[in-house]
Amino acid sequence: MNRFASVRLRSRLLRVATLALLPITAVPLSFGWGDAGHKMINRLAAESLPDDVPAFLKTPEAINEIEYLGPEPDRWRSLAESELNAAQAPDHFIDMEYAEVIGKLPKRRYDYIAALTAAEITHPDMAKELEPEKVGFQPYITNEVWERLKAAMRAYREASAKHEDTKPIEAAILFYVGWLGHYVGDGSQPLHVTRDYNGWVEKENPNGYTTDHKIHWQFEGVFVGANIKPEDVKPLMTPVHPVTDEWDEYLDYLHHTGTFIEKTYQLDKVHGFDGAGTPEAKQFAEERLAAGASMLRDLIDSAWIESAQPVPQWHDAASDASGKTKSK
Repeated sequence: MNRFASVRLRSRLLRVATLALLPITAVPLSFGWGDAGHKMINRLAAESLPDDVPAFLKTPEAINEIEYLGPEPDRWRSLAESELNAAQAPDHFIDMEYAEVIGKLPKRRYDYIAALTAAEITHPDMAKELEPEKVGFQPYITNEVWERLKAAMRAYREASAKHEDTKPIEAAILFYVGWLGHYVGDGSQPLHVTRDYNGWVEKENPNGYTTDHKIHWQFEGVFVGANIKPEDVKPLMTPVHPVTDEWDEYLDYLHHTGTFIEKTYQLDKVHGFDGAGTPEAKQFAEERLAAGASMLRDLIDSAWIESAQPVPQWHDAASDASGKTKSK
């Protein structure tokens, strides 16, 4: 076995060992926005959908369902289902400082995993931090659920054109919309896009930001749940703007969220999230929730628009670069 192969083997063995310990050691215990914030984002997005989407999405029953599903992925994070928790917990966050060591993020999850694994070898001093399940998969789950939604909307169009029963497809669409909303909401919370997710971990801390592991839940859970109301968030939403390149625009959205990381710590330092908080902290939380609701609304609308585009059947197009058929 040559030296490079030996290094790769050790890396693979380390990955297996790490995954085995993941439920108790590797995954940040973060729950973006808490129950109240996620429900708020989903409801506001659903209530503000434009008229071009199917009418069933705008009914009171549909809006209530979408709202309920906002916290759904957090319901999968109980230690009672430890395998499920370990598998999907990294979908809620991405440490952009580490992720972008590989450069521009590839669109596909497994290409991203391969690139980070290679980076562990070329950056041995950062190998532990670059383990994919520790860096996080936030934009990947968002893209994958968005594509599920788009596919379901395509099926809805096809069934409607044939005057077939669309009720089962509508149920699937509502689930995907609610599911998508959770991750889009996570993406508007600054502490979900950084290694400083629950206490400042930078080597330099000249401003004396907290290193206690309390800021994350204090901000997104306790403070938001006690102080933020939907009627204050709704006016801060942006006008409807369907995305044209879902992947790149969602990465831009995450980068914009990342510009507020230090602001979150600054507000915490002056006790902005304690009790009723400060007016500035309240405004900040409202703006971040509005950003999540606006992006979710636009992604739902864009999925509907994109679902009208004709596509080849998977069994006709499923081949790899060598031309070998991959369908089964």
